[in-house]
Amino acid sequence: MKSPGRTTLCFVVVVIYSSQATLNLNLESIVHPWILHEHELAGEEPLRQKRAVATSGPAAKEYTVDIEISFENASFLEPIKAYLNSLSFPIQGNDTDQATSILSIGVTTVCRPTGNEIWCSCETGYRWPQEQCLHNLSCQEHGSSPAGHHCNCLKGLPPKGPYCQLKRAVTLRMSVRLNVGFQEDLRNSSSALYRSYKTDLETAFRKGYSILPGFQLVTVTGFRPGSVVVTYEVRTTTPSPELMRKANEHVSQRLNQTYKMDDSSFQAVTSNETKFSIIPEIIFEGDTVTLTCENEVLSSNVSWHHVARRFDIQNSSRFSIYTFVLNNMTSVSRLMIYNITQGDAGDYICKLTLDIFEYESRKRVNVTPIRILATEETRVLCDNSPVSLNCCSEINVNWSKIEWKQEGKIYVPGNSETDSDSSCSRYTLTADGTQCLSGSAGTTVVYSCEFISAHGARGSKNIEVTFTSVANLTITQDPISVSEGQNFSIKCISDVSNYDEVYWNTSAGIKIYQRFYTTRRYENGAESVLTVKTSTREWNGTYHCIFRYKKSYSIATKDVTIHPLPLEPNIMVDPLEVAVLCKGSHYFKCCVEEDENYKVTFQVNSVSFPAEKEVNGKQVCYQFNYKANSIPWCPKTVDVFCHFTNAANNSVRSPSMKLNLVPGENITCHDPLIGVGEPGQVIQKLCQFSDRSSPGGPIGGVMTYTCVGSEWKVKRNDCISAPINSLLRLAEALLKSPSQDRKLPTYLKDLSSSTDQMAHEVSSSPGSLGAVVNILDLLSMVPTKVNLEMMMHVLSTVNVIVDKPILSTWKVLKQQQTNHSSKLLDSVERFSRALWSENSTSLSISQTNVQMKSMVIKPGSCKPYKQSFLFPDPDLWGNVAIDKYQLENLKTDSPIIIVTVAFPTLQSILAHDIQGNNFANSLVMTTTVSQKITMPFRISMTFKNNNSFGGKPQCVFWNFTLANYTGGWDSSGCHAKVEGTSIFCSCDHLTSFSILMSPDSPDPDSLLKILLDIISYIGLCFSILSLATCLVVEAMVWKSVTKNRTSYMRHICIVNIAASLLVADIWFIVASTIRDNYYLLNETACVAATFFIHFFYLSVFFWMLTLGLMLFYRLVFILHDASKSTQKAIAFSLGYGCPLIISVITVAATQPQEVYIRKNACWLNWDDTKALLAFVIPALMIVVVNVTITVVVITKILRPSVGDKPNKQEKNSLFQITKSIGVLTPLLGLTWGFGLATVFQGSNAVFHIAFTLLNAFQGLFILLFGCLWDQKVQEALLKKFSLSRWSSQHSKSTSLGSSTPVFSMSSPISRRFNNLFGKTGTYNVSTPETTSSSVENTSSAYSLLN
Repeated sequence: MKSPGRTTLCFVVVVIYSSQATLNLNLESIVHPWILHEHELAGEEPLRQKRAVATSGPAAKEYTVDIEISFENASFLEPIKAYLNSLSFPIQGNDTDQATSILSIGVTTVCRPTGNEIWCSCETGYRWPQEQCLHNLSCQEHGSSPAGHHCNCLKGLPPKGPYCQLKRAVTLRMSVRLNVGFQEDLRNSSSALYRSYKTDLETAFRKGYSILPGFQLVTVTGFRPGSVVVTYEVRTTTPSPELMRKANEHVSQRLNQTYKMDDSSFQAVTSNETKFSIIPEIIFEGDTVTLTCENEVLSSNVSWHHVARRFDIQNSSRFSIYTFVLNNMTSVSRLMIYNITQGDAGDYICKLTLDIFEYESRKRVNVTPIRILATEETRVLCDNSPVSLNCCSEINVNWSKIEWKQEGKIYVPGNSETDSDSSCSRYTLTADGTQCLSGSAGTTVVYSCEFISAHGARGSKNIEVTFTSVANLTITQDPISVSEGQNFSIKCISDVSNYDEVYWNTSAGIKIYQRFYTTRRYENGAESVLTVKTSTREWNGTYHCIFRYKKSYSIATKDVTIHPLPLEPNIMVDPLEVAVLCKGSHYFKCCVEEDENYKVTFQVNSVSFPAEKEVNGKQVCYQFNYKANSIPWCPKTVDVFCHFTNAANNSVRSPSMKLNLVPGENITCHDPLIGVGEPGQVIQKLCQFSDRSSPGGPIGGVMTYTCVGSEWKVKRNDCISAPINSLLRLAEALLKSPSQDRKLPTYLKDLSSSTDQMAHEVSSSPGSLGAVVNILDLLSMVPTKVNLEMMMHVLSTVNVIVDKPILSTWKVLKQQQTNHSSKLLDSVERFSRALWSENSTSLSISQTNVQMKSMVIKPGSCKPYKQSFLFPDPDLWGNVAIDKYQLENLKTDSPIIIVTVAFPTLQSILAHDIQGNNFANSLVMTTTVSQKITMPFRISMTFKNNNSFGGKPQCVFWNFTLANYTGGWDSSGCHAKVEGTSIFCSCDHLTSFSILMSPDSPDPDSLLKILLDIISYIGLCFSILSLATCLVVEAMVWKSVTKNRTSYMRHICIVNIAASLLVADIWFIVASTIRDNYYLLNETACVAATFFIHFFYLSVFFWMLTLGLMLFYRLVFILHDASKSTQKAIAFSLGYGCPLIISVITVAATQPQEVYIRKNACWLNWDDTKALLAFVIPALMIVVVNVTITVVVITKILRPSVGDKPNKQEKNSLFQITKSIGVLTPLLGLTWGFGLATVFQGSNAVFHIAFTLLNAFQGLFILLFGCLWDQKVQEALLKKFSLSRWSSQHSKSTSLGSSTPVFSMSSPISRRFNNLFGKTGTYNVSTPETTSSSVENTSSAYSLLN
C-alpha cells in the first residue's frame, strides 16, 4: 500500500475460480499480500496461505483469492465496480488453461482517505474478522471493539491478516412466480411432477446463486397457486442487492423456458443479526418506552408493526419513529411510545426493506400496571401518638421518586422515609388535639403515595385516614327511679361519630345484652340508648355507657333505682271466679313471693277495702273477707282487684277476680274454698290455693272443678309441680334480665336435671308437661349462641318429654286444643339454629328418643352434607343429604353449621293435617342452617316406607303458620318417590319433615290420572288442528267476509284469538316435555315456556275483550267513527300490549328470587308468590266485562232507539259478534273457573275432568262458534267449492226476506246449533251495499267491528 503521505485509494477484490488442472498464476505484481483460500464444495475449511501455485487433482475445486489494488484517483473505483458488475459469470479460462473458470469477482474492502486518516470499510455482505476489530482502532470508537464483536470500518489497513470476510451464512426465504397453470400434483411432494419441478428448479437455482459470496445450498420447499409460486431457501451470506439481481438473472437464463419464470417476481426475506433493544426492561403503564432496531444493511426504509392490533405504526401524539444511518455503516430506527398502556403490550416487528430483501426482527413488549400495596383505611386518634402509613410496590425496582400528598378539611403533615431495597415508603404523622378540633372529629383526610419511575410512569394509592378526637359523652341528666314492671331508658350522646364499639356495662363489669340497646351514628356524633320495657329488681344499680376507639375508652355512668313492686303475672289471686250467696261472704286473697313493705287494698266496684297481711314462709298473702250484704242488689257479677302500692307511690293491679252474687234456689254444691254452685257449673282455681299442696314450694297451674250433684269434682288437673313451676317463673324472669345470656347455661342444666328427676310427675301431669314445653320455648328465645353442652341439656329434656310412656299425656294436651307439640318443635329448631362450635367440624348427640348430628362448613372447604339416623325400632330410620352445589350457594365469609335432629316418637305427638284425615307414620327429621336462607334450598331425605294403609305417601313438612299459627303438615315444595321399602323425598326448603299418608288421595297411576292425561293429549291435538283449520278458513274467505269495517275488525280479532291460542297450546306441549315426573329437566327452558304460555293465554282473553269493546263502541257510540288504521292500532295495543306488560312485570318481579315458576311444573307459582293471580285476575275480569257487554249489546239490538237502525249487513255482523262473545266467553270463563276449583285440596274429581275437557277443546270451540257459525263464512266456503245447488237455494230463501239459520243443511247438528242461540230467520244476509256515497257514509257509522 502507498505511504500515508500520498492521496491514494485502494480496494481489495475477491476472485473465486474453479480449476480441474494444475494452476500456475504469477500475481506478484498485483497481489499485496494475496491470500489463497481453498473451499471444498461441501465444506468451509480454510486452506493455508499460498504464494504462487495451487495444484489439484482431477476433481474441480474452488479457490478464493484476495487482490489488493491501489489507485491514485478515487474516481476510478466506481467505474471498476460497474465493470465487475457487468461481467457475466462464469468466465472460462484462456486457450492455455481451459479447465479454469472464474465464478465471481466482488469488491470486499475499500480504503479511503478521511482527513489525516485512512478508513478501511467493508462492502455489503462483508465485515472485519473479530481479531482485527479487537486489535485495531475502529472508525466509530477511539479504542478497539469489544471482544466478540465484528466491525465494518477500521482506521488504516491492518499490517497483516485477512481483509474483510464474508458474514456468517443466513437463510434467505425466497419465492418466484412461474407463469404456468397450477396443477394439484404440485401439492403432493411424492408426485412425479413435484419431483421434476423440484429437480429442474434446484439445478437452475444452484447454478445461478453460486456466484453469491458464501453460497452453500438451495432447497425448493414447496409450490402454491398463483400461477405457480415457488418457495425456496438459499443458504448464503447476505448479498448486495446488485449481486442478488445478477444471481436472479443467471437463474432465469439457466432455467428451461417452458417454466416461464417471471423475472420481476423474485422476493426475499432474511433474518440477519438485527439488534433489537427495548428500554426500560421493566415497563410500567405510563412509561415512555424506546424500541431501537440496528441493522448493518444501509436503508432508511424501516417500518414498525404491532402484531396484536394488526396495524402499521405511524408518527402520532403517542408514537414517534426516527430512522437514520449512523456513520454510513449502520441503519438505526427508534420507535418511542409515550404514556404506554396495557393495550400497547404485545409483539412489535421492525422491518427494514432494501430492494427485494426484507429484514425482520420481532420482540415482545410486556406492560405491567403499577400495583401499590397499602391499607386503604385507617383511623388515627388525636392523642399525640405517632402513626405510620406504609406503601409498598408489588415489584421491587429502583423508583425515581416516591411522593406523599394529602387532601382534606384538616392538614396534618408528616415525614416520609423510603427504603429502596424493599420499594416501600413510610409516612409518619402525629395528630394532637389542636389539629383535631371538635368540629373535625371524625374527619377523613386522603393521603396518597405516588411512585414515579425513571421513565415517567406514575402510580398512586389512596389511604383514607379518619382523625378522631377522644369522645366527650353526655348521658341522661334526670335521675332514673322506677318501680318494677315500668320502663325506662338512658340516652348516651357522643360528640364523635367514629368508634369501634359501643356497649353498656353494669358496675360489676357485666355486659348488657345487645338486644336492650340501640346505637346510631350521625355526621358529627353518635348516640346509644339503653331501653328496658319491663324493669325488674335485677336492673337496680349503676350502668356505664362505653364508646371504644382502638385502645381509647370514653365512659359515662348512670344510676338506676328500681323500687320493688310485684309484676301483675306474679300476683297469685284466689279465687279466679266464685259464686257467693246474696247474703253470704267469701275470702279474697292476693299472694306474692317476697315480703316487702307494700300497701295493699282490695277494690270491689269502686270501693276500696284494707287488706290483712299473712306470711307463710317465703310467700306473703293479703286477704279480705267480703260480705255480700254490703251490695244492695242481687244477683250481680262484680270484679274484684287488689292494688299493691310501694314506697315510690307506684301501684300495680292484680288480675281480676270475678264475684258472682247468686240467690240460693238452685245451689247444690257448697265448699268453703271453692264456693257454691249450681249443677254443671265449672269453676277454675289456682292449684296452689286448692286442696293440693307441695312441700317444695307453691305449685302452678289451674285446677278445673265442676258441680256434680252436691259435690265439686275435679274435671281437669293442669297443676304444675313446684320445681318445674319455679323453673317456669325463672324462665319468664330471664327474658327480662340484663344478663340473660350468662344465665342461660345454668337454666338449661337445671331444667334437664329437674325434668329427669321428675319424669314420673311429668308423665302423669299434662300441666307439668306443658310447663316444660313453655320453658323450652321461652329459653329458646334468648338470642345467644348455644354450645354443645347446652344443646345436650336441651335434648336431654326433650328426650324425657317425648318418651313413649308420656305419649298418653300428650294426647290429653292435644284434646285441650293447645299447640304444645308445634311449640316444642319450634323451640328445638331455634336452639339448632343457635348451635355453634369453634373447634369441631361435626357434632353429634344421641339419646333414646332424639338424635342430633351436625356439620360445620367453613369458607372455601365446602363438601356435601350427609347424615344417617338409626333407632332401635327397625321401621324408624332416615337419611338426609344436601349436595355440594346447594351449600356453595350459601355465600358467606364466616362458617355455617347445619344441624339435623331426628325424633322417632314425635310423629305421634304432632297433630293431623288441617283436614284431619292424614297422619304421619315415620321418623320426623328437622334440618336447620345457621345462616338465613332467602333462595330455594333443595334437601333430599330417605325414609322407611311404613305404608300399611294403602294410601299415597307424601313428603311433608311442619308448617308453623297453618291453622291460625298452631301448625300443621304441609306438602308444598316437597315431592315423594317410592322405591321398594324406601321413600325418597326432595324439598326446596328446610324445617321438620316426615311422610304423610293420605288414604283418600288418588294414586299417581290411578284411573283418574290416566283419564285426565288421555283427555289432555287428545283434546290438545283436536285444539291445535281446529285452530290451524280456523286460520286456513279465515285466509280462504278473508276477502269475502271483510267488506266493511265491522266484519274486518271482527275477523281480525277471531284470527288473533285463534293464533294466540294455537301458540299457547304449542308452548303447553313444550312445557310438558321439560319436566320429568316431579323434577324440571331445564329450568331456563321452563321459565321461557311459562312466560310464553302466560303471554299467549292472556292474549286470547284480551283479544276477546277487544272484540267486546269494539262491539260496544259500534252500537253505543253511533255518531263516533274512527279510521281502520286507528282501530287496528287500538286493537293490537290492547290484544298484545297489555298481556306483554303483565307478563314482563310478573317475570321481572318474581324470577330474580326464583319464585316465578312452580317447583314441579312449568306454570305460574302459587305457593310462594301467588304469581298465578297475574293470569287469573285479568282473565276473570275480562269474562265479567264481556258478559256485561253481551247483555248490553243484545238489549240494544233487540230494542234499538230512534236513529240506531243499522243496515241489514251491519246488523247481521253485530249478531254474529254477539253470538261469538256470548258463547266463547262463558266457555273460556268456565274453563278457568273449574281450574280454580281444582286448587282446593279434596276437590271432587268432576271438577278435574271438567277443567281438562274444557281447556283441551278450546280450539274446537273457537273453530265452531267463532268461525264456522258465521253465515257469511259458510256462504264464502260454499261459493269457493262451487256448491251451486245449495247456493241457489240459499239465495232464493234470502230473497224472500229470511235467512237460513247457521247451517242450511237439515242435519240434527245444524238444527241444534241454530236453536242454541237466538231465534231462527229474523235477520237477512245480503251483500254489502255500495251504491252511493250516502249509503256508504251511513254504513260506515256501524262498521267498526264488521
